[in-house]
Amino acid sequence: MYYITKTIEISGAHALKLPYESKCTNLHGHNWLITIYCRAEKLNRNGMVADFSEIKQLITSQLDHRNLNEVVDFNPTAENLARWIQEQTPNCYRVDIQESAGNVAVYTIDDTL
Repeated sequence: MYYITKTIEISGAHALKLPYESKCTNLHGHNWLITIYCRAEKLNRNGMVADFSEIKQLITSQLDHRNLNEVVDFNPTAENLARWIQEQTPNCYRVDIQESAGNVAVYTIDDTL
């Protein structure tokens, strides 16, 4: 099995939809640090699991410098965004998202981290 990771930094704003009072329900921004983990049993015709630049382009073109509430049709929590990114990225099995120092969400399709 071959494994790669790609870390991307994006700037994006969101306002969370919460059933309780929180400052996070107001539109606010983060410099998100996203680590994408991909794997493949066989390399593609270029000798890669995936092209690092294609992964970056896929994610930044959709999320960077955007209001994430206008991009996705769900509550744009870090947890939900991690799953969405995993679903968008070929061969991806895990996504870590740090929305601010000390606040990290992880989504994985495996049972173990």
